[in-house]
Amino acid sequence: QVQLVESGGGLVQPGGSLRLSCAASGNIFVIKAMGWYRQVPGKQRELVAGITSGGSTDYADSVKGRFTISRDNAKNTVYLQMNSLKPDDTAVYYCNAAVITRRMNEYEFWGQGTQVTVSS
Repeated sequence: QVQLVESGGGLVQPGGSLRLSCAASGNIFVIKAMGWYRQVPGKQRELVAGITSGGSTDYADSVKGRFTISRDNAKNTVYLQMNSLKPDDTAVYYCNAAVITRRMNEYEFWGQGTQVTVSS
């Protein structure tokens, strides 16, 4: 089994910044892609940003230029630096990882979610 533990969410004023972290642990041989998704009540979960093991990144149009995803492969950790936050960024943010286990099986895992609220 693999666990993803997120941290860094909270309440911030519009224009402010937050940094989310997600650390993976457990039965890991290698982590392929990692990403951050977000969800608000009544809407589907959407991709915010993703990063491959080689460092290639992808962003939702709504966050390009404001958010930066990065990862530390040695620590099995992915980060999301969020700047110039807007009220529309308010959501529960979920970490996601595509993991190859030590038995060479590939699975997708999710974190428990962390609330980000942008409000004055």
